[in-house]
Amino acid sequence: MDPRIKICCLRGSSLQTRSCGKTTNTSSTCSTKHENLHVNVKPLQLTASGSSHLSSRSPVHKKQRDLSARSTSANVVTTFDDDKGVSSSVVEEKIGVLLLNLGGPETLDDVQPFLFNLFADPPSNCATLGKEPFICMFYQDIIRLPRLFRFLQRPLAKLISTFRAPKSKEGYASIGGGSPLRKITDEQANALKIALEKKNLNANIYVGMRYWYPFTEEAIDQIKKDNITKLVVLPLYPQYSISTSGSSIRVLQNIVKEDSYFSGLPISIIESWYQRDGYVKSMADLIEKELSAFSNPEEVMIFFSAHGVPLTYVEDAGDPYRDQMEDCIALIMGELRSRGILNSHTLAYQSRVGPVQWLKPYTDEVLVELGQKGVKSLLAVPVSFVSEHIETLEEIDMEYKELALESGIQNWGRVPALGCTSTFISDLADAVVEALPSASALGTRKPDDTDSDMDLMHYLTKMFFGSILAFILLLSPRLISAFQNTML
Repeated sequence: MDPRIKICCLRGSSLQTRSCGKTTNTSSTCSTKHENLHVNVKPLQLTASGSSHLSSRSPVHKKQRDLSARSTSANVVTTFDDDKGVSSSVVEEKIGVLLLNLGGPETLDDVQPFLFNLFADPPSNCATLGKEPFICMFYQDIIRLPRLFRFLQRPLAKLISTFRAPKSKEGYASIGGGSPLRKITDEQANALKIALEKKNLNANIYVGMRYWYPFTEEAIDQIKKDNITKLVVLPLYPQYSISTSGSSIRVLQNIVKEDSYFSGLPISIIESWYQRDGYVKSMADLIEKELSAFSNPEEVMIFFSAHGVPLTYVEDAGDPYRDQMEDCIALIMGELRSRGILNSHTLAYQSRVGPVQWLKPYTDEVLVELGQKGVKSLLAVPVSFVSEHIETLEEIDMEYKELALESGIQNWGRVPALGCTSTFISDLADAVVEALPSASALGTRKPDDTDSDMDLMHYLTKMFFGSILAFILLLSPRLISAFQNTML
């Protein structure tokens, strides 16, 4: 029987929450509490395909960088130098945990090459977590180049990233000059290692970013160097989407196809974990705490804001993201009601770009409507983000707050991202422990008709007009100038 990819959707429980800090500048180590849990893990088969493109990145993306930032207390691996690996010992089994995230520019100089990585990625791999990936997805949804003209993708990526960089730099400058995502993810990795040790599991924790350092491919290379014998893959996205978790998992799949070590390595992939008791209760704890800061907590509307995806991803490609998000909100509100918190709530999707339809309702439109309806107190909850980054610090805290106040909402609050909240980290550790028994060698499968994200005529039409648009953009200075004004 051919080996198959194991995907685990796990559910657990947690204790009371204690956050190690809501801002991105925190550097404290997170303490964790835990209880032993035993649940049935039901593996599913992943149906996704894709490719890795580390080797095709431009020299600026391949240059040597100081990746030696690691937690000395927990020996968390986020460096990939040959001379700096996890100290090895003779053991029967070496457990590894790979944390997957989007990545982000750490300095303003990183913005343009980061954008290039986004736009140079194949259409099926473009992630959607963050304002720039949203633009990336819009661009690739419009300009879907056929293989014959795929060589134009990198020049177009260079063109668009160059035009987009000045505007993007303004956003990153407003939150301190770069994304804090790398730092926070390293802190989460450190906290997870400590939590696992408290559960009597010693594991090497690796961080792999999709579009910036340390790249997923680099983390995978380090895993191989460390001779890990069993691996748990944990995307830091609570809900699964083909454009976030799926994109990073496709990188892993492609490597497995070509590497004998990984093809035989037992791997368990935790596909989504929004339904876990620990996550739900941790979110409810944060919401309850922020509600108490209002003078009249019972009058506050709870406003869940999630990152969006184009509607075609859900309706044509079968992305489960919307269903999982709605289920997630229902679970959190159910937990709040069990505590006697009966506030009204709503869900909206943020960060859309371009003329294509995205998941509705849109965050900016709902904020205006709520103000018109007389809502005076609002608590924003960034439900799809577990780390502070530009979407929470700039878009929600600045843009949406300003819009809400202008629309008549008088009292504004925002729930911090989970970060290193102790019960959240402890529950992730439980998820890792529960996933280990289901680990098995990754298999490959032949693509079938269900892999297509649109019907044949729709696909051919987009290829045709996409090719024409690509040539126009490259050959017409006047249109390039107009395109630049649109992007900026």
